[in-house]
Amino acid sequence: MLHRGMMTSTKSGTFLISCTIIFVSFAGCTGLSSTTPNAEISSDVSEINVGDVVNFDGRASTSPSPSIIVDYNWDFGDGETRLTKSGIVSHHFQNPGNHEVELTVINDMGESDSISMTIFVNSPPTILIEIPGYVKTGDTGILDASNSFDPEGGSLEYIWDFDKTYDSDGDGDPTRDADATTSVAEIEFLNPGNQTGILTVVDDKGGITSEEWTVMVISRTFYIYWEEQKTVYSWSDYLEQGDSISFTHEPGLNARIIEFNASLILDRELIPLLWPEDNFSLHLDLPMTGWETSTLTTHDNITENASAYISYDELNDIPETDYNIQAESAENVIYSLLNEPGQRWGMGEWIWTITAEECDPDLPVDGIDPDTGNDWDLEVEFTILIPRVSEIGV
Repeated sequence: MLHRGMMTSTKSGTFLISCTIIFVSFAGCTGLSSTTPNAEISSDVSEINVGDVVNFDGRASTSPSPSIIVDYNWDFGDGETRLTKSGIVSHHFQNPGNHEVELTVINDMGESDSISMTIFVNSPPTILIEIPGYVKTGDTGILDASNSFDPEGGSLEYIWDFDKTYDSDGDGDPTRDADATTSVAEIEFLNPGNQTGILTVVDDKGGITSEEWTVMVISRTFYIYWEEQKTVYSWSDYLEQGDSISFTHEPGLNARIIEFNASLILDRELIPLLWPEDNFSLHLDLPMTGWETSTLTTHDNITENASAYISYDELNDIPETDYNIQAESAENVIYSLLNEPGQRWGMGEWIWTITAEECDPDLPVDGIDPDTGNDWDLEVEFTILIPRVSEIGV
């Protein structure tokens, strides 16, 4: 480059010589040249996660006319380089850390210029999970991921999918459910077999790591024994002519009814003037079974109390006993035993109704019926089988 400068004076008799000084720059010596290009670089992002791509742009680089840039030499700072003829390039970064990306532009006169920029590649979180060796069906297992960490020290977010085969949120993808969002998760395991879920951990820069886990769920083994019991229910009261009384109970609760015997006994008329004996009716209704029956007291033998009976046996089968079975829980075993098809006779409420059908006419005393009602006693004996279930240890 040529620079010109002039110096003058007004003092008479004195002549000043104007000097022209020429400065010359040599590119090979000073690094300055009229043909040296100027490198410029930009990117769409400066922070990414491992595996993400960065788009670089060097098209803002220039070279003095009439020279042109012919090569763009990219060094991505991770051991990979690329030579392109255009000023744009994309690169995937697979290693975490700071990467110094350098662009060197070369023009058609062999002149070059370089520029660099830094790309930060975020390392994903490291997942560490503690899981139980096995659990039994119906148990709650604890899965602990609290030792997971972010290599850069950032905060972590936890997303647990308890079962990768079950779509708990109904979005059509069973592998992306958020069944828990804490570092420690409690899961109830209901079905035997291997249950596999997914833990996803996200750091504060969006770095994501997902890891599958599997817990072995073993069936429980139970010993089954049916215990026979006799249970007796009894009621007593007094009824006037035409009156009724009803009462309800549930003798088959948590048991299987095999047979029952019901007897209704009236007080005897000990005074001959009060004969004949009164007559009561006994009605039984089993709504859940869809069965009902009735009977009347009789007194064929005047030396005995008037009475009525309802008796049935073999209501349900006598089941197998003393054996082992595998199941998810004792509750499930008992439910299955008590609800076996064809063996539910007598379940639910039993409704007994007693009615004083005939308490007169008795022979009047002074024109008045001396006994307009009677005392009664109802006793029902049941034979039931109760399932006893005990778990056998592993």
